[in-house]
Amino acid sequence: MDMKVTKTTFTPRRCAHAVLLALAAGAAHAAPATDPLREPTPTPMQADVPAPADDDRPYKSYGAAALEIVAFQAALNRVDHAFVRPDDYGVSVGSVRRNLRSSWVVDRDPFEINQLGHPYQGSVYFGLGRSNGLTFWESLGAAFVGSAVWEVAGETTTPSRNDQITTSFGGSFLGESLYRMANLVLEQGYGLSPPWREAAAAVVAPSLGFNRYVRPGRGSGIWNSNSPAVYARLQLGVGGVSHSNVGPSLAARRNEVAADFALDYGLPGKPGYTYHRPFDYFLFRLRLSNIQGVESLASRGLLFGTPYAAGRNLRGIVGLYGSYDYLAPQLFRVASTGLTLGSNAQLWLADGIALQGHASAGVGYTSTGTVRASTSGQYNYGFAPQAMAQLRLIGGEKVALDLEVREFFDGKVTSPETAGTDRVFRGDASLTYRLAAHHAVTLKYITSRRTFAFTNVPERQQRRDTIGLYYTYQPFRGFGAVNW
Repeated sequence: MDMKVTKTTFTPRRCAHAVLLALAAGAAHAAPATDPLREPTPTPMQADVPAPADDDRPYKSYGAAALEIVAFQAALNRVDHAFVRPDDYGVSVGSVRRNLRSSWVVDRDPFEINQLGHPYQGSVYFGLGRSNGLTFWESLGAAFVGSAVWEVAGETTTPSRNDQITTSFGGSFLGESLYRMANLVLEQGYGLSPPWREAAAAVVAPSLGFNRYVRPGRGSGIWNSNSPAVYARLQLGVGGVSHSNVGPSLAARRNEVAADFALDYGLPGKPGYTYHRPFDYFLFRLRLSNIQGVESLASRGLLFGTPYAAGRNLRGIVGLYGSYDYLAPQLFRVASTGLTLGSNAQLWLADGIALQGHASAGVGYTSTGTVRASTSGQYNYGFAPQAMAQLRLIGGEKVALDLEVREFFDGKVTSPETAGTDRVFRGDASLTYRLAAHHAVTLKYITSRRTFAFTNVPERQQRRDTIGLYYTYQPFRGFGAVNW
């Protein structure tokens, strides 16, 4: 069916939405979403029919998904072979046979490649499955198989078990967030004309954009979101270093300019909204800085869960969450792909005053390392405990206080490859005051702390604290409080 293309008229509101979509992009991308207090009316594009609520498409193609994943891997191998040094991509029949007979190892590739590049690569595998009509679990399986094929036949190096975990599971937990955000842009529109919303969705989830272009109206049709309650905001500002202990890092102490995007999807309490599908609730965080590029990236979604209520003022969900986290606060880095048990809830304290929260704890496959380490061996890989807690106190439509902490533990018992112990703490506190309409100002404090012990490394701590002032854009009124 031919798609009618309308001429785009740029208004300040539409430009602001377009900027919000574009600035949320980086090594991974995000898009703003709907307001739980004032939801826009969905405006599906022509020839698009929302999928059934059980996440099982009337059309799906395992063959097309497999073919596209293999084609993507072949193209990626040829690009890497031409431009990446050292060249580990001259694949041959001999290298494939050798890898099939080899024991899987923990590799020593650069941290950004293993913990950021591989999960994003896995999100592409996952997205190709989703955009061919596969369910979440089927697409996770496609990402797992695709990762194994790449480890054996995409590189000449020995297959890596850490890459297998981060690419397949981390990539799927990241990929579902990207897939849902891209579909939300297509479904809701946010004042963008059809061509611009297609472009924005393709930036957020390139695999979906590809299949919507080459195979419109099939598995890549607009996916039914069931109209979740969503909170989104974008912050742009500067942060100055208030406390720094570089430890065994040779990185310089520097202030930063940052863009910080956050989205909460499927907040509990909306009447009629259910949590039958993986990631019917998820949070997404992306922070970009002029120092590290991707300073932090997180995707945490409910895999299995159920809603609950207590009295008239409390609503929540509880269950098992899948998570992918990446932190790189200039001095050190930590990344984890994990499973946690936890809950999200909202409590109305008084008229117009709400308290939202999240708490979860579990285990993840975690990696830590020093940025520009003064000596070798300052890293850990292994299964390790992790925890997260988050609170947002909302005062009407004028002010909000946000607190968020994450902690990662890594040590000898769970990491036999190294002889060190690690503990990383990340805290974020921000106070936001709305000036007018979509515009607000935020005062933000971030602390990143690491306590560790490595052989032949006399230092035991690293710390970086910043205080910053940010302009905050919120595409819709309110701070995410859900009325019921």
